[in-house]
Amino acid sequence: MALPVKPSPWSSKSIQGVLLDISGVLYNNTEDDVGVAIDGSVEAVERLRKSGLPVRFCTNETQCTREQLVRKLSRLGFTLGVSEVFPPAPAVCQILKERNLRPFTVIHPSCDPEFADIDQNDPNCVVLGDAAKYFTFEKVNKAFQTLMSLEKPILFSMGQGKYYKEAGGLKLDVGAYMKALEYACDVKAEIVGKPSPSFFNAVLKDMGVDASNAVMIGDDIVNDVGGAQACGMKGIQVRTGKFRPSDENHPTVKPDSYVDNLAAGVDLLLQNR
Repeated sequence: MALPVKPSPWSSKSIQGVLLDISGVLYNNTEDDVGVAIDGSVEAVERLRKSGLPVRFCTNETQCTREQLVRKLSRLGFTLGVSEVFPPAPAVCQILKERNLRPFTVIHPSCDPEFADIDQNDPNCVVLGDAAKYFTFEKVNKAFQTLMSLEKPILFSMGQGKYYKEAGGLKLDVGAYMKALEYACDVKAEIVGKPSPSFFNAVLKDMGVDASNAVMIGDDIVNDVGGAQACGMKGIQVRTGKFRPSDENHPTVKPDSYVDNLAAGVDLLLQNR
C-alpha cells in the first residue's frame, strides 16, 4: 500500500518569475578566476527558459562589470543577456547621478569602468564594493576620512554580505568593511543590492511579476532568501556555494524549501507545471 504524499508547504503553481543568484548557485569560483559550472546548473537554467518562466540573475558581484560577468558565464555554457543580469554597480551609479553625488570609491579595479562617467572630484559620499585584496588600510582609512569631513556623511554599500566562498576558502565580503565605517563614523549605510527591497523590486518590475508570484534561489540565507522573503517572495536555499549546515538552524530566516543544488530547485518548481 502506497504511503500518502506529504503536501508541500507552498505550491510552485503560483510562480510566474524566477530570480537566481549567480556565484555559488550557477558556478563556483576557482583559483584562476575562470570558474566551474556547478553540476546540472547549465541544464537547469535552460529548463527554466523552456518552461516559459521569466528568469533574472541577481548578484552582489562587484569585482567585474556586468558585461565581463556575462562573458564569463557564457564561457561556462550559460545562455543569458546583459539586460537579464542585475548587479549593484549600475543601480548605485543611477542613484549618484540622480542625487548629484560625487563618490570616493573603494571598489575592485575591474569594476572601475562602471563608474567611468561618474564625477569623482571633491567627493561628498563614499561607495563600497567587494574590493577583495584592494581593501587596503590606506584605502579604507581614506574612506573614513572622507566621511568624517562631511557635515552629513553618506555611505553606500553594494551589498552587505559577511563572507563568500572561493577556491581558497571563505573570504570577507564588503559587509565587514561597511560595518567598520558605520561604527567609526556613526553613519548608517545605504544598501544597494541584495537584500535591499528596492533592488529586488526593480528586478520584479523588469519581469512584470508580483512578489507573491516570484521565487529567489540562492546560497546566502540572509541576503538571498531572507531578503526575498521580506519583499513577499518565496525563498529557496541551495546547499552549494557558501551554504553551511548551520544555515538550516538560522534563528530568523526559514527558507520555503531547501534543495541540494539549482537542478533540484528547478525540479521543485517545474514538478507541477
